[in-house]
Amino acid sequence: MILSIESSCDDSAISITEIKTKKLLFHKKISQELEHSVYGGVVPELAARLHAEALPKILEQVKEYFPKLKAVAVTATPGLAVTLVEGVTMAKAIAVALDIPLIGVNHLVGHIYSLFIEKETKFPLTCLLVSGGHTQVMEVKSLTDIQTVAKSMDDSFGESFDKVAKMMGLGYPGGPVIQELAKDGDRLKHNFTVPLHQSPLIAFSYSGLKNAVRLAVLEEEKNEHPNFKDIAASFEHIATKHLTMKLKKYFKTVKPTTFAIVGGASANLYLRGQIQDLLKPHNAELILSELKYCSDNAAMIGRVAVEMYEKKLFISLEDLDIAPRSLL
Repeated sequence: MILSIESSCDDSAISITEIKTKKLLFHKKISQELEHSVYGGVVPELAARLHAEALPKILEQVKEYFPKLKAVAVTATPGLAVTLVEGVTMAKAIAVALDIPLIGVNHLVGHIYSLFIEKETKFPLTCLLVSGGHTQVMEVKSLTDIQTVAKSMDDSFGESFDKVAKMMGLGYPGGPVIQELAKDGDRLKHNFTVPLHQSPLIAFSYSGLKNAVRLAVLEEEKNEHPNFKDIAASFEHIATKHLTMKLKKYFKTVKPTTFAIVGGASANLYLRGQIQDLLKPHNAELILSELKYCSDNAAMIGRVAVEMYEKKLFISLEDLDIAPRSLL
């Protein structure tokens, strides 16, 4: 079995994965959303302190598996430096105490493998990663052959939802609340400009759209009873349309056969529906993670770790270090 630890941002998680069957034997995640919501976003130092409290509590629940562990895996990149340290420090301690090898996992690869928890992999595929920290398109041929073909020039898709929610005073995280608010809104009420719509670049940008929404929110707040439903719906529509327009341009040169959406923001139902419609003319298959595995979790780290264990992709105590930014 492999014990895996995830602490890249504001979720403390540990999993136990059986190597031979890829079965998830244990998974527990403690979210910090409530503690960070009052600040409208993640406070790194607070997150690190909460990890230091939560991770040992979860670890106590998996001690029965210790005799059967063959390796310990941990998210080492990318993420918040102060929170990554908490997981890496614990992983090193476990590796020394049990005399088992270490596996350092790239969090973004973890999101790709969230598609295959308790399943066999299905490559090659084109993958859209949308989260609070990243928006990028990758061509994935194998564990060690992943090429990023497009990414955000500034804010990420998920980050823009968080910031728009904060503008409206709706708390953190923004994705679920904006999605709920948008259900009853008019998606065409606010004619926000689609970012980079005239640019030939296959890239993403959300800073301009975020500013346009800010101005709309300020205007709405002049009313005695401000209603943000139409703004939320229009924002969600344009934020998603930006993705689909750039993907459509990309598909003119690279025909999709199997397409995946991963990351915390992949749970957005409007995005899923729009991508499904985009793929229909290509007869491409859309694969998705289970909703419970879209956000950060240790189960996906464990699934990557099984592949890395089989390829003996271990790392020494001295060489395992955090890297807040990933080169993927």
